[in-house]
Amino acid sequence: MLLDPDAESGVAYELCQVVGRAILPYRTSAAFGTAFFFRSGDDPVGEALLTAADVVGSPGGELGLRGSVTEPAGVAPDAVPEVEIVPGWARYPGDGVAVLPTAGLHRYAGDGGWSWRVQPVPAGIAAGPEAVARLGADAASAFVLAHGVREDGSRPLEVAIERVVRDGDDVRITGELPAGYVGAPVFVVQADAAGDVSLYCLGLVLPGADGHQVATFDRIGAVLPGTPGDA
Repeated sequence: MLLDPDAESGVAYELCQVVGRAILPYRTSAAFGTAFFFRSGDDPVGEALLTAADVVGSPGGELGLRGSVTEPAGVAPDAVPEVEIVPGWARYPGDGVAVLPTAGLHRYAGDGGWSWRVQPVPAGIAAGPEAVARLGADAASAFVLAHGVREDGSRPLEVAIERVVRDGDDVRITGELPAGYVGAPVFVVQADAAGDVSLYCLGLVLPGADGHQVATFDRIGAVLPGTPGDA
């Protein structure tokens, strides 16, 4: 669905309110990216951190923290070193996805005297095959929540309003995204056959030039039950 500019601005604002605290900056010695919390059910056991496989794997990985995603105020560090988290990332290069079970993140926080205060993207809005199939060659509005990279090195939370299309099995964002956006979640608004309009998390941004492929949730869902380690 291609929205008018006012509607796009409204959706972008609401996304920041509803899932803004799901989004965190991630970096390694070789790359900047974005990761986000996803919960497959009401049980925290079903919670995971997701990003693009190409973002993780280099030394020096760390997850940046904002004051709004931890409590109490002033206790958590500025970043969580990847080496402190067990289990670590499970990489699925064939699908372009990396998954980090969050049990280790919660243990790390508890040992440090703080806790997470996040808004995981819920499974109820993850785009299934039907939502992906409704995309076509005509551009639809897409919303990317990410931590960009400013010239001073800061990583503010941003929303990019883009266009997404589907060509066969490939779903692509047509524009080039700034540094730090790889791994970020992509959202769309669609009307179903009954005319009901819903918000969907389409998937996550993959690396690219002259546009970016999106790893859609029908691919991501297939690897979420996996165990840590390359697959």
